[in-house]
Amino acid sequence: MAHTAHSVPVSQILKTKTEYDEEPKKKSREDWRKAKELEEARKAGTAPAAVDEEGKDINPHIPQYISTAPWYYGTSGPTLKHQRPQEEKQKSYSEIDEWYKRGVDTSKVVTKYRKGACENCGAMTHKKKDCMERPRKVGAKFSNSQIAPDEFVQKNLMLSYDGKRDRWSGYEASEHKSVIEEFQKVEEAKRQLKADKLNAGEDSDEEKDEDKYVDEVDMPGTKVDSKQRITVRNLRIREDTAKYLRNLDPTSAYYDPKTRSMRENPNPDVDDMYSGENFVRFTGDTQKHSKAQVFAWEAYEKGVDVHLLAEPTKLELLQKEYDKKKEQFKSQVRMSVIDKYGGEEHLEAPPKALLLAQTEDYIEYSRSGKVIKGQEKEIIKSKYEEDVYLNNHTSVWGSFWQGGQWGYKCCRSFIKNSYCLGEANVSVPSEQSSIPAATTESEPIKEIIKTSSDESSSEDEEKMRKKEKKEKKKNKKKKHKEIKKKKEKELNREEKLKEALKIEEENQAKADKLLSVDERKRPYNSMYEAKKPTEEEMEAYYMKRRREEDPMNQFL
Repeated sequence: MAHTAHSVPVSQILKTKTEYDEEPKKKSREDWRKAKELEEARKAGTAPAAVDEEGKDINPHIPQYISTAPWYYGTSGPTLKHQRPQEEKQKSYSEIDEWYKRGVDTSKVVTKYRKGACENCGAMTHKKKDCMERPRKVGAKFSNSQIAPDEFVQKNLMLSYDGKRDRWSGYEASEHKSVIEEFQKVEEAKRQLKADKLNAGEDSDEEKDEDKYVDEVDMPGTKVDSKQRITVRNLRIREDTAKYLRNLDPTSAYYDPKTRSMRENPNPDVDDMYSGENFVRFTGDTQKHSKAQVFAWEAYEKGVDVHLLAEPTKLELLQKEYDKKKEQFKSQVRMSVIDKYGGEEHLEAPPKALLLAQTEDYIEYSRSGKVIKGQEKEIIKSKYEEDVYLNNHTSVWGSFWQGGQWGYKCCRSFIKNSYCLGEANVSVPSEQSSIPAATTESEPIKEIIKTSSDESSSEDEEKMRKKEKKEKKKNKKKKHKEIKKKKEKELNREEKLKEALKIEEENQAKADKLLSVDERKRPYNSMYEAKKPTEEEMEAYYMKRRREEDPMNQFL
């Protein structure tokens, strides 16, 4: 009774659900719930597992897509028989140990091409596209010679899954005996030859001395066998730590696994002697070797038959001769340029390092810094003339700056190359200071300056007052205009925002209406034109947006 109560799987209950369609839904839901609880109890181990038709327990943890049988299999209870090999199909397969002939049939010799045979080799058992022989220049169909023998015709084998993947199919262990026997004969011949040599006494004294003390040899990585008189030496000494073990820092990358070398010293603080291994590539004769290889490649490209490894002496002589001629050509070009343009004296000058280095001139200074002995260093001056003033000026042009203009400091004149007016021009305003001097006499110039200064001072004051009044009026008008513009912008923005809010409300109402309609009956609008929203539209959207995360949203 226990088996009948718990042997029905969930898939079977769901399959027979159509039988209870006329019953109320509560009962079908209860059946489904009971089946689910039974499945969970079986997985937990509190209920017995389901049993198939052979009386075997079914693992409750097997996935449903494996445990459920297809509808066409026609099972009435839980089973896994559809996952196992079917007996009726297994009978049609050939046995895994069934032997059949392979290779070609040499019992028949064919001398002429047969119709329907391979056009390449002439065998009847395959076509040209399946031929494994090398494509002939003239096929057997036209040459009518060297007709290949036919392969053994195999029967139609129905191989199983294991039979198709059997690597040793058709292998006979007896065939390997011949290989073993041949190897044993060779070993016996070697031993006999060695024994004959030892008996004849052909070994030298050095070999005897070496064999005499072979038992006392104690070296790392050696294996000694005094009976067979052999010494096997392993080239690797076990005391040497591997290179990749020297680098114990996980963040560093000193060991290069591609070249199997330590690029740098992994512990520079501890070991100063070790500087890595890759530096050897760029020191010594390695650079010469690389240059020679490049020279060989370039020479070969230009038609000179030379190779670095095959003819190293020839390559070295060619390189020396090439370098010699290259230096001669450079010197010839150099001399031709010097003869044409000159300047040989500049090439014979000492190097800059000596020109700017220390000298042997002895100079002795006192505590105050005065020179006691020796000549004091000269003050380096520029190539331009100094302390030379033009047109009676006592300062240079550009020594005075005022109102965005350069001038002379002595007379504050803003006209370049003008005659100096002296201190009299300093008291005059900047507008009149730029008047050039017409004469060299000082008294008439002073009178002209005084009269002009009195007249211009009153005129300048009136002009400045008028300018100030005009600027104040302009500033007031600008302020009034800016205030009006701001007010107009605010009014326009408020109106645009009201319109945007109305449009947003209409859009939300349309969206709610469309969402309430069935999906299959919703209209499709393909004429909608997408535009970038304005600032007012974005503000209206944020104002009307419904925030689901707000806890007070449902009370609004």
